[in-house]
Amino acid sequence: MTSDPTTGPDVGTDLDLPVATRVVFGRGTLDRLGSLAAPLGGHALLVCGRSAMRRHGYLDRAVAALTAAGVAVTVFDRASANPRSDEIDEAVALARSNSCDLVVGLGGGSAIDAAKAVAVTAGADTVRDLIGLTLPASDAALPIVAVPTTAGSGSEVTKGAIVTDVVRNFKSGIRGDDVAPRIAVVDPDLTEPLPTALAVESGFDALAHAVEGAVAVRATEQSRAYSRRALTLIRDSFPRVASGTADPQVREDMALAALLGGVNVATVSTCLPHRLQQAMGAVPRIEVSHGQGLALLYPAWLRSAYPHAQDAFDAVADALGHRDAGQAVQAVIETGGLGGTLADRGFTGRDIDTFVAGISGNLDNDPHPAVDTDLARSLYRDSLG
Repeated sequence: MTSDPTTGPDVGTDLDLPVATRVVFGRGTLDRLGSLAAPLGGHALLVCGRSAMRRHGYLDRAVAALTAAGVAVTVFDRASANPRSDEIDEAVALARSNSCDLVVGLGGGSAIDAAKAVAVTAGADTVRDLIGLTLPASDAALPIVAVPTTAGSGSEVTKGAIVTDVVRNFKSGIRGDDVAPRIAVVDPDLTEPLPTALAVESGFDALAHAVEGAVAVRATEQSRAYSRRALTLIRDSFPRVASGTADPQVREDMALAALLGGVNVATVSTCLPHRLQQAMGAVPRIEVSHGQGLALLYPAWLRSAYPHAQDAFDAVADALGHRDAGQAVQAVIETGGLGGTLADRGFTGRDIDTFVAGISGNLDNDPHPAVDTDLARSLYRDSLG
């Protein structure tokens, strides 16, 4: 059974989406993890963060579902909020020593990215050799099952994983078909215990994916339709998330918005703000979440990019209930308490050169007709305040 993602899914059904990942969406679907994963392997390395999955009981439920289906489980529960190359290599060694033939990522976008990186590093000496590359298909890569517990990254359906090389202080993506999960188990109930601040930051990431899927050079009629649906869901649901009053329907709507944003990332990619935010990882003294970093950069980018894609940005504004895209996004930022400048977070003008040197990935998908270091510097300076 399939469901039209522009109108909302039936509970616990497969969604018909233009990605290679099989998406099973619905409340309570975590308990189907075992039966869904069992055809892919007999021993799973389950990758998650240090405490939240255990504290909320999700790790126990995931392990129980897997073992009930005959899948052995080895747990790696040391994934950081921004995946680190040393942690990935440690997890790969654990997977090899236990002959794991499947990787399950349980958590937010970072935990899922960590799981994806582990899966494709199975045939390499170290993940550091893969960061910043688009990988060819390999028989050595392990299948991935993604179980998101936040509504934002869309990593459960994308072909990329963001990892920081802690030796080079270089944060970039590992990309390729093998990086895409085989199955995504999207259970909106899993976002219920999220702290409001984390839910808001995740929600802004979903909004950024929706905006960029509408204005990117590679945007299509389909991606713009998914963006509009995601933006209307965020428009109606985000204030409830920010106020801490989200109910099951709000959580379901935000999970769907994040998923549609992830589909757009997988099919048309992202724009310059994502490249700029990833490069901020080259300054390790300051930890800023991906969603918060995007919120700090977005106002400057919107002002600069608007003249190059006015109709597309006006459609974004309309979907958010405004006449001006900059004002529309600023309203979301203020509602979520995500405002401020890079300077407010401790960055200085001396960091800009480091940021610029750390920019990597696709730069030709942005509405700006030419993306160069001068443009990047100007946007960082504007965002510095």
